[in-house]
Amino acid sequence: MTGGSSHYFVTETGGAKIENRLFCTGFDAAEGADIRVIAPDDLDTIATGYADGGASLILIPAFSQTHERFAIEAPQNPALFGQPLMGWVAGTALERIGQDRAIVFNGATGQSLEDAAVVMHLHFAAKLSPRLDIVNIFEQAGDTATNIIFEQSGFVMRDAVINGEKRNLAEYLRAHSRDTRLPLIANYGGAHLNVSIKSVDAEAGEVSFYAPVQEGVVYRPAAALPEDCAQAFAAQLEGKITGTNYSCNCILNYLYGEMEGKQVAGFTGPMTFGEIAYMLLNQTLVRLELDAA
Repeated sequence: MTGGSSHYFVTETGGAKIENRLFCTGFDAAEGADIRVIAPDDLDTIATGYADGGASLILIPAFSQTHERFAIEAPQNPALFGQPLMGWVAGTALERIGQDRAIVFNGATGQSLEDAAVVMHLHFAAKLSPRLDIVNIFEQAGDTATNIIFEQSGFVMRDAVINGEKRNLAEYLRAHSRDTRLPLIANYGGAHLNVSIKSVDAEAGEVSFYAPVQEGVVYRPAAALPEDCAQAFAAQLEGKITGTNYSCNCILNYLYGEMEGKQVAGFTGPMTFGEIAYMLLNQTLVRLELDAA
């Protein structure tokens, strides 16, 4: 068993903040599991525990060195894509960010950890096939001519090359009245992946993100928020669910989409400080589905 701190969930009755109960998901179909604690310096070894036909679940504490290093280094590690790697970033109550520390747990030993990843490598019978999927309700804005390219990777940026011209990003967002609840979106081989804006410091000229932007990748602004985020997820999932599902969703969708009390197509799971589908994502629903092989 592994676990992580979280205060926000999508339950059977809808989104809710819950502070006095445990939310448990059982992988009943798994034939076995190996749990590993991985220090920040050893994140490149995650895939060494992969089992044939299996899947792995990873939990990381928010705002830790492990969080930052995984976010930046994971996209550069092709071994991670050898099997489904799903997970989430553990968090705290929103009003206590900076006061409380997010924690992950190794249930095999009872350890609680503030700066390490806990990975559970799951083994499944040959008759089951794990499949990882992301559901992104955001689309790139109609002004797709807006190209934003960063000259380095990181969580905090000052400048970017915007439509071929190097500019201060904070000033650009202000001048164009960009809604900072909306992510920047990159196209990775047809998959649209979000990077969410954490804050804009106009005085310092800095923009902070909840996941790192990647050097040389083309980002474009997202279009407007859907009127009903829960319904937007439901519409994208309709007809796609064929097996047993495990999922997590983003705390920003909970906040900006006003999802308290709203269900998401029957899905339950934590609202997280970052979702992991091989790499760190934002404002996305990540699901692991077990199909009959």
